Amino acid sequence: MEDLRGAKPKRRLSRNVLVILGFFFAIAIIALITVGVTQNKSLPENVKFGIVLDAGSSHTNLYVYKWPAEKENDTGVVHQVDVCKVQGPGISGYAQKVDKVGAPLGQCMEKAKEVIPEQQYPDTPVYLGATAGMRLLRLENSTLAEEVLSAVEKSLGSYPFDFQGARIITGKEEGAYGWITVNYLLGNFNRSSSWLKFLPKSWGTQETSGALDLGGASTQITFVPQKEENESSDSSLHFRLYGKNYSIYTHSFLCYGKDQALRLKLTKSIQEAENGQLKDPCFHPGYKKVVKMSDLYNSPCTKKTETVLPLDELHIQGTGNFAQCQKSLENIFNTSFCPYSRCSFNGIFLPSLRGDFRAFSAFYFVMNFLNLTAKEGSSLKNVTKKIEDFCSRPWEEVKTSFSDIKEKYLSEYCFSGTYIVTLLHLRYGFTDVNWKDIQFMGKFASSTKAGNVSLLTVLLESGI
Repeated sequence: MEDLRGAKPKRRLSRNVLVILGFFFAIAIIALITVGVTQNKSLPENVKFGIVLDAGSSHTNLYVYKWPAEKENDTGVVHQVDVCKVQGPGISGYAQKVDKVGAPLGQCMEKAKEVIPEQQYPDTPVYLGATAGMRLLRLENSTLAEEVLSAVEKSLGSYPFDFQGARIITGKEEGAYGWITVNYLLGNFNRSSSWLKFLPKSWGTQETSGALDLGGASTQITFVPQKEENESSDSSLHFRLYGKNYSIYTHSFLCYGKDQALRLKLTKSIQEAENGQLKDPCFHPGYKKVVKMSDLYNSPCTKKTETVLPLDELHIQGTGNFAQCQKSLENIFNTSFCPYSRCSFNGIFLPSLRGDFRAFSAFYFVMNFLNLTAKEGSSLKNVTKKIEDFCSRPWEEVKTSFSDIKEKYLSEYCFSGTYIVTLLHLRYGFTDVNWKDIQFMGKFASSTKAGNVSLLTVLLESGI
């Protein structure tokens, strides 16, 4: 585990509550490791606050939490007070302009000052955890990554809070935190909790649930395999929670988040381009886009595949064909070797899938857009047919139907949906039989309109 940069020798009390919170909030749900849910007790006035910044590959979110001070060594509740989306790209996007990273962070920090009592400022810890975007930057240029973190620390450390440092978390940690988050919220670590009666009956039926996370730069799969089935120590993690030992399988595939996967796919498809013109089945018929070759290869994920071509630009013309798109996507996965009894891709061991899974982050956002998170998405056949139909729709028609969505994001849903099916079905091994075991997890309550509100917050506000 890497040490927190710039950490102060402060109280361990609040750190115990927020250390896990600090590094995984892809869908802004709370990973509570050292606190439980107090039953039938209101939040006392004597509370403590904490600030967490989740620095993802495409954007950063700031969260403000509070919890009862006198319950820190017993049981208590952590309550989300506020969330602020930091304007601009993720912090890795400031590698060439590190002096600019502080201003957008500052806007959200000022907002945090408004919701936290001034007398609480000195006792309010602040954490920043960066994920795959910064892991990629560190691979590409470790000096620039350090400069970005230093600029972030300088900005956050200038506020009257207890800044505890910024760090780049590992993919293994990210996978584990996601699994812990999901299973805490499902009540799988405390099966006797009375608030479980408010969960849908289909939730939490297994001892633990697997976690599937998809970001812009990486994707994680984490679950408890059958005993003695984990053949790779690199993908094993052992820890103890709530008096019970857990041995999980977890792996993070860097460069296989949806944004980097699209880059990989395009670089593999360049060979099919004629005079710089690429007919691409992963985009809608009639869609056109010009991509600079320098931008396409401006990532550690694609640099290793860079070839010298007499082209400065790639002209993409969409043809909208799911089957052909899926075939082109198969080229980004290396399945030619496997040193274990079973692999997903790139020679990485994957145990037999076990139990139910919760898929979140971009898995949820994409499938929710395609209306495939409920009954319509309960079978692989239905999912495939829905994405086939969507991809075949003319681009002008799609733009008209979804005029409120930015074209950049709208244009990539065909690719993203196809990529998700390809990853889950062909590489992880979800089939017609067990596709129903995947539940795409976003907001807990459909009545919630405040954005990504955690399941726990909804339960607390319900007076549980």
